Amino acid sequence: MKHLLATIILFLFSLSIFAQDNVTAELKALTDSNKYDKIIERYGSKANNYSAKSLYYIGMAYYMKEDDANCLKLMNLSLAKDATDPAPYYIKASTLNYMQKYPEAVTNFRLAIKLKTTDAVFYSGLGDSYYNLEKPDSALLAYKTATGLTPCPDRPYSMIAQIYSDQKKVDKALEAFYIAKQKINKRSSSYTNALFNIGLFEAQNGNYDKAEPAYLELLTLDPNDYHSYAKLIQIYYHQKDYAKAKPYRDKLYEAHKNGLLKDNMKDMFCFDQFKWNGKLIQAFERYEDTSTDVFNKHLFYVVGEGNNIEDRVQTEYSPISVELGSTKYLLCRTKGDTHFTYNIGFNDNFKYEDLKKSVLDILDGKVKPGASSTRN
Repeated sequence: MKHLLATIILFLFSLSIFAQDNVTAELKALTDSNKYDKIIERYGSKANNYSAKSLYYIGMAYYMKEDDANCLKLMNLSLAKDATDPAPYYIKASTLNYMQKYPEAVTNFRLAIKLKTTDAVFYSGLGDSYYNLEKPDSALLAYKTATGLTPCPDRPYSMIAQIYSDQKKVDKALEAFYIAKQKINKRSSSYTNALFNIGLFEAQNGNYDKAEPAYLELLTLDPNDYHSYAKLIQIYYHQKDYAKAKPYRDKLYEAHKNGLLKDNMKDMFCFDQFKWNGKLIQAFERYEDTSTDVFNKHLFYVVGEGNNIEDRVQTEYSPISVELGSTKYLLCRTKGDTHFTYNIGFNDNFKYEDLKKSVLDILDGKVKPGASSTRN
């Protein structure tokens, strides 16, 4: 009798395990098919009855639906039944990152890593936690550890470069972006980001011959990256190859006409940057072409410490001047509350070198204003 009872109990236990295995298999299949709503609808209310792995899959459904509270609940239930599986620790830690609970996230990423030391994704998440905790050295260590493992996601390569960029370590940042370019998927936004920053840092270093191909490649992948158009224009202006700059300038005007430009490029774009007396001058061009009122067309900003604008020289469209048959733009200056007008004029077909020389003559005090006014 005892033998028969034991056999029945064992049979029922086997049936229970078989049923649990079937549930887990079905949950995995639904997860692989991205059917998260179906998982939640079918299994969410009976979570306590399932195995650790089944609970993990249900929690994953909540994770993908951005239901942080239920995701954490299910991952905790899963870990209570099996604390040897690193996956729930990882999802729990990732959720805590999204919730900006970074110290708790670090703890759970480390628990996942302790159980599986060879998963680059775990170290990448840990790096994100430390980065948000403003611990760049710890973040770098985690990201670099991730890049030493296979396979490695794109993010650690990009974030290593980002940290060096944050730290103003230009040479290390540039080297890291080149490594990222070699390692990450060419179809990802991380790849175009690497190209943009390679162009940016190479241009800052004066290596325009290396910056140009980076931006050109970027535009083959993303023809609507209008910031790259502006960067190429700056490169060609520095090289005094204004004919090469013209097609990109025309593209920006067309994009403006079609309402495609946003934020700081919506009204104007930077077409040149150069140094004067140790200070940066940034030259911008506005898209506005005609008006019955005065408007600024080309603006040369003198940038001082802390990126503060100290001075500005600009071309101003003058309807009166045009009406009198004179030049379209007069050269003016705005310094503090005072506006100065100079007897120097330009039309649309001006040579940039002439305009630039006149701007520098004004800044150097070689030219005196014809009139001035002070704003109250």
